[in-house]
Amino acid sequence: MKYLYLVNYWVPFPSSEYGGLINVIASDDNECHDILLDWRDEYTQEYDNLIMAQVVEAPSYALANDEESGIVETFTT
Repeated sequence: MKYLYLVNYWVPFPSSEYGGLINVIASDDNECHDILLDWRDEYTQEYDNLIMAQVVEAPSYALANDEESGIVETFTT
């Protein structure tokens, strides 16, 4: 089963002044974390714990269809 995660952007101020939201399809928290960690080249291990914290707190919704895992949409500033 896959889930749609609505993950708040984790990069703290001043690197990210406003934040954002990333929509991810994943089978569990660990897969969602891995997808987000690989999302951009600059997200090395320094954001590892911050990403996982946001994934755990993110609302997630079960999907009726078995969609492909990955980032669906991003809204970041």
